[in-house]
Amino acid sequence: MHDGISLESQGIPTATIITHVFERTAQAYTRLLGVSDFPYLVCPHPITGVSQAEVADRARNLVPQVRQLLMEGHV
Repeated sequence: MHDGISLESQGIPTATIITHVFERTAQAYTRLLGVSDFPYLVCPHPITGVSQAEVADRARNLVPQVRQLLMEGHV
């Protein structure tokens, strides 16, 4: 994100996904790097220890947001 060789800096869209317990950390980190408006998506925590069906359901729920983020750069 800040090293000049990120995928975004190369014109490659990305979608960063975090679980909700890391949202404050993400906010602090993006502020620290000077990109407080860096878009990321949030899903329920945890993603380990849940069934494969639950992970698939969470991923399906994120698809519209991921698509919008990749195509438009915002959610």
